[in-house]
Amino acid sequence: MDMPTKYNPTEVEKGKYETWVEAGYFESDVTSDKPPFTIVIPPPNVTGKLHLGHAWDTTLQDIITRQKRMQGFDTLYLPGMDHAGIATQARVVQRLKEEGIDIHDLTREEFLSHAWNWKEEYAGHIRDQWKKLGLGLDYKKERFTLDEGLSKAVRKTFVNMYNKGLIYRGEYIINWDPETRTALSDIEVIHKEIEGKFYHIKYPYSDGSGYLEIATTRPETMLGDTAVVVHPDDERYQDIIGKTVILPLMEREIPVITDDYVDIEFGTGAMKVTPAHDPNDFDLGNRHNLERINVMNEDGTINELGGEFVGMDRFEARKTIVKELEKRDQLIKVESHMHSVGHSERSNAIVEPYLSTQWFVKMAPLRDETLENQETDNRVHFVPNRFEGTFNRWMENVHDWVISRQLWWGHQIPAWYHNETGEMYVGEEAPEDIENWTQDKDVLDTWFSSALWPFSTLGWPEETDLLKKYYPTNVLVTGYDIIFFWVSRMIFSGLEQTDQRPFNDVLLHGLVRDEQNRKMSKSLGNGVDPMDVIDKYGADALRYFLSTGSTPGQDLRYSDGKVESVWNFINKIWNASRFALMNIGPDFKHADINLEGAKTVADEWILTRLNDTIREVTRLFEKYEFGEVGRILYHFIWDDFCDWYIEMSKISMNEGTEEEKQMTRSVLLYTLDKILKMLHPFMPFVTEEIYQAIDNSQSIVVSEWPTVDASLSNEESNKTMSLLVDIIKSVRQTRNEVNTPLSKPIDIKIEIKDANSRALIEENKHYITRFTNPETLEISEKVNIQDDAKTQVVKGATVVLPLEGLIDINEEIERLEKELERLDGELKRVKGKLSNEKFVQNAPEKIVNEEREKEASYKAQYEDVEARLNGLRGK
Repeated sequence: MDMPTKYNPTEVEKGKYETWVEAGYFESDVTSDKPPFTIVIPPPNVTGKLHLGHAWDTTLQDIITRQKRMQGFDTLYLPGMDHAGIATQARVVQRLKEEGIDIHDLTREEFLSHAWNWKEEYAGHIRDQWKKLGLGLDYKKERFTLDEGLSKAVRKTFVNMYNKGLIYRGEYIINWDPETRTALSDIEVIHKEIEGKFYHIKYPYSDGSGYLEIATTRPETMLGDTAVVVHPDDERYQDIIGKTVILPLMEREIPVITDDYVDIEFGTGAMKVTPAHDPNDFDLGNRHNLERINVMNEDGTINELGGEFVGMDRFEARKTIVKELEKRDQLIKVESHMHSVGHSERSNAIVEPYLSTQWFVKMAPLRDETLENQETDNRVHFVPNRFEGTFNRWMENVHDWVISRQLWWGHQIPAWYHNETGEMYVGEEAPEDIENWTQDKDVLDTWFSSALWPFSTLGWPEETDLLKKYYPTNVLVTGYDIIFFWVSRMIFSGLEQTDQRPFNDVLLHGLVRDEQNRKMSKSLGNGVDPMDVIDKYGADALRYFLSTGSTPGQDLRYSDGKVESVWNFINKIWNASRFALMNIGPDFKHADINLEGAKTVADEWILTRLNDTIREVTRLFEKYEFGEVGRILYHFIWDDFCDWYIEMSKISMNEGTEEEKQMTRSVLLYTLDKILKMLHPFMPFVTEEIYQAIDNSQSIVVSEWPTVDASLSNEESNKTMSLLVDIIKSVRQTRNEVNTPLSKPIDIKIEIKDANSRALIEENKHYITRFTNPETLEISEKVNIQDDAKTQVVKGATVVLPLEGLIDINEEIERLEKELERLDGELKRVKGKLSNEKFVQNAPEKIVNEEREKEASYKAQYEDVEARLNGLRGK
């Protein structure tokens, strides 16, 4: 297959994904004897399109699974989506509203029909985006958190935990979203610093002897006050303990009680107690058997227990209450202050602490089990490991988890109440005489079902073949921002339900930010649609940028320019591959590669460097250090392969014997093949295109990952090539400095004191001739350096260019003085290290020897430059 002259990502990516899927390359095989490797996709919500964070997340997963597939693993990359209860219901309600339909006019079944239509529509969008990104997903095993199998797993988990006392139902103060009219867990509440007010109010004693000064930030809740509390040791209030006060506006008598909870030093030391509207007051009310008066409706309006303020919105009621208190001379003062106020993550409404009967998970036993497991060999490994501390700290301070939500879209709680007796039944299936029972109307928190994702997707609670082979999964890839929401819940759910960790590793990445380091958001308008980036630069460019642009756990700054630079890199690979294939010829295939026999130093060097690259890339893959993988591949491909080896191979291809040409073809194709395979996980489309151009008998998707062939390494060639490259670069640099074009021949002298190195350079001087264009070339142990010559000292050699009339001697003296200063600094640094006894004693012997070699090299270079300076100065 001929390669077009220009890399066009649109053409390259066309049709490949469909071919891969149809061929079944991404399908795992439970009957295979290959070792399993499993990643379950963090299921995106069926609420909209994927953003750059999703693209980053899934690209990392795809890179890992593509490499494992090439390494011979039976790889399962399992796709799926989350029903996202609150978020999806809100979006569906909004759409119905736009269509003139009020949710309150619908039955539950009618609404769910609309919700399922929404799910099918947006699931299609998400699959299209997965396809465009090139994700190697096993679609035959795709799951949805509301599908029949996962629903069964949810019911099984609920019943198991209820029977063990880990799930209970009770009346508690919970976080309530008045806009979506549902309970929220602690981590669905975002706390924001806003300016509020302290309202100081008179609570008059019933006997008319005065009043207590009480301060509150939420005067609307005072309608539900059932006591005033002071500290038992507060001397100011000893004579009023046991008395009663009149609750302003409600004219209700409430007692003055004592409790150690009160902070004597804060405010007036007297507090109002509203057990139905504050979590601390709720606990205090329980201790003192106080009545709970809930004065608020689910929508945040005042109910019939709120007296004359009934029907008012909570904030309207606040203003009216304050005015009324002022009118009655019961408002002492109002102070402004900043305080942290909870907001709903979904609706942004201010959260209301609300007395409600809800379902809870008792977290203490699960917390203990999870933290104990982190001390065993069965622990979950966090990458980077600093996030284990984040995880542990959250688990240590976890509260009971409110799991019921007042929604229709979700897993309806498997609890039924008898219509006559009120008896409660909890079970995986409905009671037999269902006509006498009513099911709990609430649904479970979305995170309850997604916490089961690693094992429910594989068929749990049934002992399926999938579960037996692919669980626990190998690695979870997700953002550090959902450690609390999802990662922690999967870990304690996996341990509780399966007695195993749900995954071995958790690879955590950061957030995608813009070029100004701002978090991407709708409000800032700085979001980037990954599909638009793909349309412009191709999926391969986006994938490579996302996966190599950061280190584990760090945020990523998106830059259009950086994606464009990746496009340029791919274009370089494309052109190099095209040149290599043109020179190799259409008839030379993988089977024709033969690396036995004589090789040039360039052949030996590139094969050695290839081995080094394979070794490092494979090692760093295991550590998820994809940024480092990208750096190593970029350097090897661009610098070593394209800039040097391909150029040097032209000599053999144009001037060599047939045997030399065949060896060059073999080395070119062998190296290109391994490069494509190492790049494939990052750039699946372009690597497949080039690989097919070489040989279309196999897809690169199912080819073998490169391994090191020690027989092809020659460390001596590294030293020789390093010296050759330094010499050639030195001449080119000097030509550039003195504005002498490569087309003009010049005299070149190379002084090499080491006899072995000198012989190797002499043997390979044709490379110097080809790339420096000498008029004469002298290589010797000692060269005659004229005063008007320009010199460059490189490691192992001194390059001398007699450039009479082409350089300014004073400028050359100045340049050499700067070089001498630089070498002096390097010498001092190395000597400092080697004079440090701790370094010499504790550092690996190899490192110490390397420093000693550097010292000797810098010393030799220093002496050469110093001698050259003395010559120019006429000393």
